[in-house]
Amino acid sequence: MMQYKLFGRTGLRVSELCLGTMTFGTEWGYGSDYAGSKALFEAFAEAGGNFYDTANRYTEGTSERYLGEFIAADRHRWVIASKYSLRDRGGDPNFSGNHRKNLMRSVEESLRRMKTEFMDILWVHAWDGLTPVDEVLRGLDDLVRQGKVHYIGISDTPAWVCSMANVLAELRGWERFAGLQVEYSLINRTVERDLLPMAQHFGMTITPWGALGGGALTGKYLRGEAGRVPEQSLRRDARATAIAQTVVDIAAELGALPGQVALAWVRSYSPLVIPIVGAKNAAQIQESIGCLDVQLEAAHLERLNAVSAIELGFPHDFLAGPAVADVLYGGTRGQVMDTHRFGPVR
Repeated sequence: MMQYKLFGRTGLRVSELCLGTMTFGTEWGYGSDYAGSKALFEAFAEAGGNFYDTANRYTEGTSERYLGEFIAADRHRWVIASKYSLRDRGGDPNFSGNHRKNLMRSVEESLRRMKTEFMDILWVHAWDGLTPVDEVLRGLDDLVRQGKVHYIGISDTPAWVCSMANVLAELRGWERFAGLQVEYSLINRTVERDLLPMAQHFGMTITPWGALGGGALTGKYLRGEAGRVPEQSLRRDARATAIAQTVVDIAAELGALPGQVALAWVRSYSPLVIPIVGAKNAAQIQESIGCLDVQLEAAHLERLNAVSAIELGFPHDFLAGPAVADVLYGGTRGQVMDTHRFGPVR
């Protein structure tokens, strides 16, 4: 059975994995029908999962409609997170974006689709680069005060925007972002430069999507299986292949599945991490839940970190250099304990 974690700096209890419901519905050419989606929902629930992630755009609204039916009998048991920002109608500039008009309309329509009076978490789905930060925050705070949203998070947004938003919210007494949703996997570690350290600083729960690298980290491309990811993708290039092979090798040593090793590595970054797992059937959900039993030793982490290493770039690599460390700390850095940082393993 799953354990539970607090969602950011709140008292909300969420399961240590989150079920992504982008596969609830077949409108996008893949995914599960109603019966299959209900089986996925129930399999996750039976394992102790209570945290489900959807969005206004997922399968043209079917994901929210299905989820609303599945939670109706015991609404308060479930933690339901949805999103706004992406379009509900093409060709209309106000049916997408982060602004108040789209926010209010989108949330009302999501609530109607799910047949619920509130959503537990609302994510800003992606940053539009146009709407002022204070407009977004004030609109979200209004929804929280109205009881239509309980907590807020932000997804696919630059770290400087997230930082400014949370500082501004604290100064003005508005609801702060308690969670951060980003792509993160052994294949794509770029969020380690700024986004993940930022989330650590603010105590934000991190819900990574794409933790299996579009399926590459299950080893399926090594086995010659076809997939929706094109061969020229960064998820299938020489670097990705080497990473996937290392994952497969370590899985064999541990008697685990490659996908479980990939998820265990993502979870190892920090206790704040709650991966979003998706599936097409109940068996795949059970496989993903098995990552909770995988214990990666220091040697395993070292191999995985080495094969997937990235350059952090300026100023991170500059500040980490020995010459800069000498003039910054006078040769005493190793003697000074950083008691402010709730740091990651890596």
